[in-house]
Amino acid sequence: MECPKYLKKLLYALPAPIFWLGVWQGCAFLVDHRLGGRGNELLLPYPLSVWRVLVSLAGTEGFWTTVLTSLGRIGVGLVWGLALGALLAVLTCASPWADRLLSPAIRVVRAAPVASFILLVLLWTGRNKVPAVIAALMVMPVVWDSLSRGIQAADPKLLELARCYRFSRWKTAALIYLPSLRPQLLSALTTATGLAWKSGVAAEVLCLPEPSLGQRIYYTKYYLDIPELFAWTAVTVALSMVLERLLRACLGRWGRGRHG
Repeated sequence: MECPKYLKKLLYALPAPIFWLGVWQGCAFLVDHRLGGRGNELLLPYPLSVWRVLVSLAGTEGFWTTVLTSLGRIGVGLVWGLALGALLAVLTCASPWADRLLSPAIRVVRAAPVASFILLVLLWTGRNKVPAVIAALMVMPVVWDSLSRGIQAADPKLLELARCYRFSRWKTAALIYLPSLRPQLLSALTTATGLAWKSGVAAEVLCLPEPSLGQRIYYTKYYLDIPELFAWTAVTVALSMVLERLLRACLGRWGRGRHG
């Protein structure tokens, strides 16, 4: 009897997390043994301790309010970063003058420390807006770079064919540029999602908007509640992975729809 497809995927995916949970459990045991059972939770808590804290947090209304609020803030920043990066890619590829003017500024944004931008944006705007602005700023250069490469790599023969048949700009973009940009867009989304979350949560840790994941992480450090710190970190990582999967699925359906 053939194993179901979903069971095959599950069996393929399980070994890695089981291995790393085992490593975590082993390291926590060594720390606990070294300290003689005193203060283990301050250095490296056991996975079961973190799980209990996570289950306890998930049973409260404040947990879901915090998660959804941070998800909304950083999600807005991600969308704005994608849109701005795409717009700048089109401008810099369409006009040499725009490329000369805008490319240096975009590269400065990409190279500058995130903490500097967080502090500057905090001075210029309210603290509740900082995570979205920072997420957008960190995402924009990645999207711009990937899409610019994709636009420049479009097949010149297809572009020549479009000119011969007098395609409109919209038709050329829809039939030639968009299909060729799909791999670059997928790569940009994968990188941008992780950047948006890391930079957005870092901004929340520094500016403490309420409620937010970053604020909760900061308070766990303040009160030395390390199991809760691990729990909130796990939530942040899980949200980033789920959002990335959703974006990949949407882009995959878009690609299948175009070929179907």
